[in-house]
Amino acid sequence: MNLDEALARLDAARTPADLFGDDDAEAARAYRGLARLVHPDATGGRTRAAFDRLTALWDARRHAGTITTARGSYHLAGRAASGDLADLFGARDGRDRAALVKLPRDPADNDLLERESVALRQLPKDGDGRFLPYVPRLLETFRHRDPATGALRRANAIAALDGFHNLAEVKAAYPQGLDPRDAAWMWRRLLVALGFAHRAGVLHGAVLPEHVLIHPAEHGLVLVDWCYSVPGCYAHTDPSGRVPAMVDRYADRYPAEVPARQAASPATDLYMATLCMTELMGDRAPKPLRMFAKGCLLPSQRRRPGDAWRLLAEFDELLERLYGPRRFRPFHLPSTS
Repeated sequence: MNLDEALARLDAARTPADLFGDDDAEAARAYRGLARLVHPDATGGRTRAAFDRLTALWDARRHAGTITTARGSYHLAGRAASGDLADLFGARDGRDRAALVKLPRDPADNDLLERESVALRQLPKDGDGRFLPYVPRLLETFRHRDPATGALRRANAIAALDGFHNLAEVKAAYPQGLDPRDAAWMWRRLLVALGFAHRAGVLHGAVLPEHVLIHPAEHGLVLVDWCYSVPGCYAHTDPSGRVPAMVDRYADRYPAEVPARQAASPATDLYMATLCMTELMGDRAPKPLRMFAKGCLLPSQRRRPGDAWRLLAEFDELLERLYGPRRFRPFHLPSTS
């Protein structure tokens, strides 16, 4: 096959099956052959659009169909979201329950997916079961071989979450700043999530806007993406206590101990959580809340608060002084589209 023939095949294909067929081995060979011919590096950039189409069709084929594991099966229904290092695919498990299958884009990040699975197993084992709704539920973890490259990837299957939005979406919906009374319940629940995790011996390591999900109507919160976590049960294999990696685009959101490769602590998570909440409110935060936040953002890790439950009690006292007795405040998240 020459370049013109490859381009003609791509132009005629409407579905992955049109281009690759049904046999996995033949499909992988077809993909590799076409990729060599239409790769932009081989044509001086002239075939960028064709290569992008090839990639999209191959991606759709790879992540369609059923993955069978030792414990069950997952029928994938396409990419649901893309995270910092992994893609999440909507799925139904063998009992027709909604799930998300999380796969790293680079097999070099398998260790971070494994770190997440360790944390999500430790939390229900060592934590207070009343607070399990604040973290994702791990269905299973398994290895999945890429049919094109043969690369072995660590995959985590997680129970799906419906009706949730991350804090980056909340900020986009309220660009002038969120009412502090609305931010208050989110902040409270984030402290509960961290208090639960820390008592169970797990640091999250990346409390960033995309990793904090809220349910507007139910005032729910789930802290997701535990790939950067420091589970206590890792101490015998990794006694450093360091956060294993950083999200580059948020490099300025980490406290000094993380880029310095020093041991993290609960104060590390509380620093990042505080930035999430102060950013949401912007200039609308009253001075007492700004002063409260300032104490959580001190440069010295040892001088910052390190107990989420104690900090929550102080926060509740502050909220009562500001707004009176706690009561439910309906929250609406307007569309940003």
